[in-house]
Amino acid sequence: FTHFSPTCPVSLSVFQPLQLDCNRCAIVSNSGQMVGQKVGNEIDQSSCIWRMNNAPTKGYEEDVGRMTMIRVVSHTSVPLLLKNPDYFFKEANTTIYVIWGPFRNMRKDGNGIVYNMLKKTVDIYPNAQIYVTTEKRMSYCDGVFKKETGKDRVQSGSYLSTGWFTFILAMDACYGIHVYGMINDTYCKTEGYRKVPYHYYEQGRDECDEYFLHEHAPYGGHRFITEKKVFAKWAKKHRIIFTHPNWTVS
Repeated sequence: FTHFSPTCPVSLSVFQPLQLDCNRCAIVSNSGQMVGQKVGNEIDQSSCIWRMNNAPTKGYEEDVGRMTMIRVVSHTSVPLLLKNPDYFFKEANTTIYVIWGPFRNMRKDGNGIVYNMLKKTVDIYPNAQIYVTTEKRMSYCDGVFKKETGKDRVQSGSYLSTGWFTFILAMDACYGIHVYGMINDTYCKTEGYRKVPYHYYEQGRDECDEYFLHEHAPYGGHRFITEKKVFAKWAKKHRIIFTHPNWTVS
């Protein structure tokens, strides 16, 4: 990944490429694994803290921390941010937002539904730091998936997860990465694993049930288990550690 330059997103407001340079990064998973971990203070001491989609910190500070430097957001989660725009774009105006999504939603010719939403947001919150991924960078992320798994993402009917984009960005921007609350590819098959909700901030389907459902969906699923195998492989070459639960990367 040394050749990956951090020009992947383009700012809505100033059309400048995003430059990130972090020492010790924390990537905080949205998983129910974060409940009761009490690692909030530890997370907040990281030089860059990465969160995904609309995962809140308010009310969960003890477990997940309060600070957010970079929030990577799927095009499908933008409406969830816009349900509470004052919180995300006014109170948290030091946060950098990186929005990823297909060209059809991000196009700037007036027909990009998500781009248009973000444009309106910047008009209302001029201090919001919002970047969108370019079509070229989206293709790059697809290419990495094919190279690592041997499967064409489109032909295999799968969608990349926000975690995938977060990892690719963070590996370029961070000297070292500490991932909190992410399970590995075999966790759901181990005896007596901890059953938790898919997200720490809402009750819902069991995390492992959700993973299996997505992994085996014929079309439109995330390949979470496949992605975790790739993350474990990356951790052998990069300074990446996983805790809560711990991963053994041989």
